[in-house]
Amino acid sequence: MAAYAVILRERAGAVEILLSRLAPRVSRTEMWTLPGGGVDHGEDPRAALLREVREETGLDATVGETARVYSAHMPRAARDGLLVDAHAIRIVYDAWVPTDAPAPRVVEVDGSTVESAWHRVEDVASGLVPVAAQVTDALVDHQPHRLQRVAAYAVVLRGRDVLLTRLSARAAHPGLWTLPGGGVDHGERPAVALAREVEEECGLACEVGDLLGVHDTHFSGHAPSGRIEDYHGIHLLFTASVGDGDPRVVEVDGTTDEVAWVDRSDVESGRVPVLDVVTHALRLA
Repeated sequence: MAAYAVILRERAGAVEILLSRLAPRVSRTEMWTLPGGGVDHGEDPRAALLREVREETGLDATVGETARVYSAHMPRAARDGLLVDAHAIRIVYDAWVPTDAPAPRVVEVDGSTVESAWHRVEDVASGLVPVAAQVTDALVDHQPHRLQRVAAYAVVLRGRDVLLTRLSARAAHPGLWTLPGGGVDHGERPAVALAREVEEECGLACEVGDLLGVHDTHFSGHAPSGRIEDYHGIHLLFTASVGDGDPRVVEVDGTTDEVAWVDRSDVESGRVPVLDVVTHALRLA
């Protein structure tokens, strides 16, 4: 019984997978496999996986909520110099590491792994990188995580100025400016969610007006956590007004690090870099 992880990342437009190379005593020829290993008696499989990934790659991973189970019967498998009738149950999780994680390295001494490295998925699929069968099986089933998110945003105008917030390092596009707002929680009315988000990001009371339009975006890439996602964002754009006072960020360690009134000409000229939702909303307004 063993637990393994499919850990993906994106680099220079290519998707890569983190693999471990088996030691010569396990495989006489070069062979790469998923990081992971045996589950000890009484050990939670997720805990076992985190331990094994740390030993084989030196990285701290985050494990997803679901897994797939694979069964392999090997009547004539080599184990410690003997032929054995082996039955392997493999629990394979979706997992990820931070985008700024260091280069992988083997920590465990005299283990079953002698090297760990990122490999392009296309090189694995083509056979350029020799891998165990479980790698190709798992890649078929473990596609990038699909996430659809509904969010509400406020189009707040004051003469030529529009109220914008800047995305922090915790966001998917740090340094870019966007409209104040954010995700709608399950069961939450969009207008209520929007007023809450504006107060957190701008420190101002918000009165939500009419629905101005809908914007959406679809892309694949890293979430702030480091997870590869097939992301679809649906953005409800509302007209809104805010109370008097200077805007200031209230939420600590959130996805917003600055808020300001920005002249529309600075947005149109590109002097202030913004997400597409901003230019879309200004065209509607």
